[in-house]
Amino acid sequence: MTVAEYSIHHRTVSWMVLVLLLVGGALSFLDLGRLEDPPFIRKDAMIITAYPGATAEEVELELTHPLENAIRQMAEVHTIRSTSKPGLSQILVEMDKEMKQNKVEQVWDKLRRKIADVEPQLPQGTTVPRVYDDYGDVYGITLMVTGDNYEFSELKQYVEGLQRELELVKGVGKVTLFGEQQEQIFVEVSLKKLAALDLDFHRVVGFLNQQNSVLDAGRATVNGEVMYLRLGGLDMEIDPVIHGRDSGQLIRLSDVATIRRGYQEIPQHLIRMNSKPAIALGISFADKVNVVEVGQRIDDRLVQQEQFRPAGIFVENLYNQPNEVKKSINGFLLNLGTAVLIVIGALLLTMGWRSGLIVGATLLLTMLGTFILMKIGGWQLHRLSLGALIIALGMLVDNAIVVVEGAMVGVTRGVSKRQACYAIVNQTKWPLLASTLIAILAFTPFGLSNSDTGQLMKAMFWVLTYSLLLSWILAISLTPFLVDILMRDVDATGETGGDPYQGLAYRTYQKVLDMALNFRKSVIVIMVILLALSLYGMGHVKKAFFTASNTPMFYVDIWLPNGTDIRTTLATVEEVEAFIRQNEEVEFVSSTVGRGAPRFFMTYMPEQSYENFGQIQVRADNLEAMREFMPQLDAQMYVRFPQVLHQMREMVFGPPTRSEIEARFRGPDPDVLRDLGNQAAAIIRFDAVARSVYIDWQERSKELVPMVNESEARRLGISNEEIATSLKIAFGGLPVGVYRDGTRKLPILVRLPEQERVDFDRIDNLRLWSPSLQTYVPIQQVVSRVDIRWSDTLILRKDRQRTLSVMSSYDKFSGQTVEQLFKRIRPGVEAIPLPAGYSLDWGGEFENSQRSLKGAFGSLPLALLGMFALTVLLFNSLRRSLVIWLTVPLSMIGVSIGLLSMNLPLTFPAILGMLALTGMILKNGIVLIDQVMVELDAGKDTYNAVRDSAISRMRPVSLAAATTVLGMLPLVTDPFFASLAVTFIFGLSFATVLTLVVVPVLYLSFHRVASPAKAPAAVVPPRN
Repeated sequence: MTVAEYSIHHRTVSWMVLVLLLVGGALSFLDLGRLEDPPFIRKDAMIITAYPGATAEEVELELTHPLENAIRQMAEVHTIRSTSKPGLSQILVEMDKEMKQNKVEQVWDKLRRKIADVEPQLPQGTTVPRVYDDYGDVYGITLMVTGDNYEFSELKQYVEGLQRELELVKGVGKVTLFGEQQEQIFVEVSLKKLAALDLDFHRVVGFLNQQNSVLDAGRATVNGEVMYLRLGGLDMEIDPVIHGRDSGQLIRLSDVATIRRGYQEIPQHLIRMNSKPAIALGISFADKVNVVEVGQRIDDRLVQQEQFRPAGIFVENLYNQPNEVKKSINGFLLNLGTAVLIVIGALLLTMGWRSGLIVGATLLLTMLGTFILMKIGGWQLHRLSLGALIIALGMLVDNAIVVVEGAMVGVTRGVSKRQACYAIVNQTKWPLLASTLIAILAFTPFGLSNSDTGQLMKAMFWVLTYSLLLSWILAISLTPFLVDILMRDVDATGETGGDPYQGLAYRTYQKVLDMALNFRKSVIVIMVILLALSLYGMGHVKKAFFTASNTPMFYVDIWLPNGTDIRTTLATVEEVEAFIRQNEEVEFVSSTVGRGAPRFFMTYMPEQSYENFGQIQVRADNLEAMREFMPQLDAQMYVRFPQVLHQMREMVFGPPTRSEIEARFRGPDPDVLRDLGNQAAAIIRFDAVARSVYIDWQERSKELVPMVNESEARRLGISNEEIATSLKIAFGGLPVGVYRDGTRKLPILVRLPEQERVDFDRIDNLRLWSPSLQTYVPIQQVVSRVDIRWSDTLILRKDRQRTLSVMSSYDKFSGQTVEQLFKRIRPGVEAIPLPAGYSLDWGGEFENSQRSLKGAFGSLPLALLGMFALTVLLFNSLRRSLVIWLTVPLSMIGVSIGLLSMNLPLTFPAILGMLALTGMILKNGIVLIDQVMVELDAGKDTYNAVRDSAISRMRPVSLAAATTVLGMLPLVTDPFFASLAVTFIFGLSFATVLTLVVVPVLYLSFHRVASPAKAPAAVVPPRN
């Protein structure tokens, strides 16, 4: 008993399966996790190490280099990028993109061990390297907390309380603060007062540091009882006794210094929200949760905490992923529901309400069953999983259409509906399975890849696999059951044997087909010409591998000249903020100064620490308002802020990059690298579309170099360390320990009072303590002069080689793509003569697209080979397989027409559409060739077998194409899937012609079958 027979004869089982699919699918759908994008594990880590006082070159050679060597010993490392700047080393480690996700945590442990092993070799004075393996964490909800007339300490106290509450919410991974300002204890010691008392400044600092140390006095045993010794009278304070005279008079620190609390004078990171200082609260989600539900619980907790929020403190969202997920998922579900309704409506109109209802019901059951399998497999609803269902829509109905159409034809010919079902299922089940497996094989590179792209696309592969296999299973099981229930049986009056292929559509198609079969060479020549034109046209299609998000939010990166103080950068950012906020359609403006914002979006790349960097995040009311405002702002930035180098960025679906174009020069000599970089920058700037061209090493900075008279310094007993310490105290401040205030440790900073703190023009007023003379002497006695010299304050390396990159954006409002600009500037840059030992390679969007293509399609040749092999095994014929496969390239004709006519770029989703299109073309071709074999087995000659098979397949092929095209219409307006939808609509429309016309032409041509006009007419036996 076949599956079809079982489903029809065991109705109770069939009803049970149907109800289970309906109820289980609905419940699974409601219970599936919801995300904006697929879960993604970043395989990056950041190692940060401080080396106070060292130049950028010293940091590079003495600190960064040994750390990089230790890291490179790990086989899992893919790329090492480092930034060495005065006093600080930042190393970004990218692990192998193909590394399995379950090994990531083990690799981080191994990385820490490698770093710990090299610590003893690091120069004295360096801090312990800190490994941040959470560098890639995404904070799906980023709250911005501002306060009117509140001190940062008060604001932070409230935020820390809110942090503790939110950490208790079920589904929250962790909650992290960003932008809080370091509170410090300032001890402003007056040199004039110290000089009057003949006190050594360094002894004062020593007293202060010692006073705030935790001292171990040991323990004693008294009468057999252990008691710890604790020194009394030394409670934690910052006003110790620093000197006692013979008269007994005591001098406390406050007699010669002012002691007060304050905030770090030169901040490292500043965050603002709507022109107010803010603290950001980043909330990341736990694994495998429904972020919409977690977001609702967070909202409920925030509502509960409202009663504790002081007046004047405001909590706003920079980004709220649950809200975005709601909008995104609801939009996709609307598109999916619309597509399903369109498909079912088209089926009802074209096949009749009974047949249309059967196919529509099978489609609905397939989708509900897919939700059940997604729940079992642990997959969530997000952009790509729902997109996979829409992509598969045409292929899902195809199997059922073949079965139902075969049953309709059988009934029309006088066969009972049951016998017709059994016959069509037995005839087509293996070809349909083979074609389904071929369609799945097209997407196997995503399912087998562990790369970044593979991580993102794996869900799409499995959803496609579930739905396509389920559609085949239901087509040979439940579809016959539904046919038996809903379709009318053969006419009982005995009037049978009618021609099922009547009507205007069939007659028109027969005329076209006969003409094509009689003029095969002309058809083939026309197809070759059209293919050549389409390939030429594809060369003129814009290339934009990654598409923009539909979130109405964009960024403005701001770079001031290297060496700019962060407070000057802040002032510039404030001016730009004020200008942007004048636009009424701007919802909010947030900014970050000193480094990037928290990673609130999966593809957002936070900038590393630079005092001259700021970024403004702008959210508009809608996409139309944003697209209208961005070019206006871009133009005004050049007019109002000419001193600023700025870049405009949209939120994109794709790997992040600092600049769209990046030319990287590698070599040992910074002077040569800068010369090469300047040549490349000049070439890029010459192009009118290039924007914001700069070198990532930035400008050389000036250094002040006090020249020490060493012999005189030794005579006075003044060491180089004391000179450096005195200068640090005079021009900034010297940390001398920490003040313990409960759970907080506040750094103690010693510096001169404001009236004695000098700018460099008054350095001659600075005095140093001479131990030999026991008095203060002018600094001129030990510093003969102060020189100025230029130096590289940024040295960047890639894979342990010095690497200077020329970065460039492009005019996003010119109508051109970055790929077009890249094609123009690439020959000129590559023509720059490179000295021996120097090399050039390209980064930016070019590198990302190449890496993504390799990760996603690296296994595609094997998949294509498997698909072809399966076709050959199915038909046991190379020629028949080639007939089907030769139609695949011809689908490019429709794709190129669609993309060019709609002025859409070739994007990653469009490439996905071409893969799915390949599957559908092969599937239709397989079913058609299988029908030819059936007709041949029935005794027909080859010509009429091919002709009649094509006519018999006209309706199911056309219906599958029409339903797919109509189902894709809702996606035409979606930013992410628009190019995919156009690829499907135009490509599949043309592919239908290929299947119904070109496949018969190629089949007869390959088998050298003459037309009836050139050979005796064949005797056509009557249809059974």
